[in-house]
Amino acid sequence: MVEQGLIKAAQAGDRDALITLLREIEHHVYKTAYYILNNEQDALDAAQEALIRIYIKIGSYEEKAQFKTWVQRIVTNVCIDKFRRSKPTVSIDEHEMVFEGRDNVEHDVMRAYTSEDVREAINQLPEHHRTVIVLRYIQDLSYNEIADCLDLPLNTVKSYLFRARQQLQSLLADYEKGGVTG
Repeated sequence: MVEQGLIKAAQAGDRDALITLLREIEHHVYKTAYYILNNEQDALDAAQEALIRIYIKIGSYEEKAQFKTWVQRIVTNVCIDKFRRSKPTVSIDEHEMVFEGRDNVEHDVMRAYTSEDVREAINQLPEHHRTVIVLRYIQDLSYNEIADCLDLPLNTVKSYLFRARQQLQSLLADYEKGGVTG
């Protein structure tokens, strides 16, 4: 994700290195926040807050954990705090269907419905299940990295993922039957 030399320079007080570091991770931070909170404005707020925390706490980062795990822990905690403070809302503007080409419009429509239904299904999961799904399948973290990020035992992470996949399978049962919701 990020070069160790850049992290060390940022920790040593190199302002340019710190700014470069924050720019390199901001997309990943936003992506995690968006998939956890499922709202663009809340995700932007959470990403900004997480980046500020990283800026402030960069000196406390130790190489015991991978940098990406440390960053994911911060953004996840910010999102969990934000989620607990208020129920997420969904903007109608976020749900525009943009078609890549006119060759196969039907395929584009089906993909748009599918991704929207998957996003809605993920959003219906309990907070802890949604978080592990986002970290595993959106951010591609390993089970051990998720356990480190959330400060949970490895077996708890595995259990949460198992239950979350079962819930998603149930919520998306229409796709197994060939139907589309929406």
